[in-house]
Amino acid sequence: MSAVSHHDHHLHNPQEPTRAEQVVMNRAGMWLFMLSESFLFIALLAARLYLWRDPEIGLTRPGLEQLPALVATIVLLVSSYFMNRAEVSIANGRMKDFGRSILMTAFLGTAFLLGVVGFEWGLFLPEPHIRISDGAFGAVFFGMTGLHALHVITGVFLLLIVYFNGKRGIYTPEDHWAVEACALYWHYVDIVWVFFYPFIYLIGTAVHYH
Repeated sequence: MSAVSHHDHHLHNPQEPTRAEQVVMNRAGMWLFMLSESFLFIALLAARLYLWRDPEIGLTRPGLEQLPALVATIVLLVSSYFMNRAEVSIANGRMKDFGRSILMTAFLGTAFLLGVVGFEWGLFLPEPHIRISDGAFGAVFFGMTGLHALHVITGVFLLLIVYFNGKRGIYTPEDHWAVEACALYWHYVDIVWVFFYPFIYLIGTAVHYH
């Protein structure tokens, strides 16, 4: 009788957080992580703004390919729709729709990478529009796009992990924190690009280096 009582007390230990409390703590940790990451992106934006104060540079920007960047941006924004759809699907127990939406998000994220890295870094062009050796502009451009691309690659990797875990039946409508965390991260990466895009492609007079 004593052993049973001890076991029951262990199962209902008030010092252990409930599932709801654990999710709240997880969310707080995720938001703190994203806040800390934001300082990296803010530093790059500040560097980009600082270049405009240089009298030799002024309000200019690299003469980059506008259409591929615009299409890539739209693709990334659409991927957020599918990420949200995946999160809603898992919350409602629609596992097939969840899997399809996760894969579509990963596919669109990969397409975005090919558009930005492939074209703007010159991988798909005979001659790149800008090189990392092109002074401060080159360093800031590759710093901004490179850091963001690294986060997108990380996001795609996490999406695939979440997809295969979903196939294994790990998530339920009541317990799918990993999916929520992945969605938060993905939307965060999209929002960062919304701020980066005009500073790289739209504001200022285009200057061609090559």
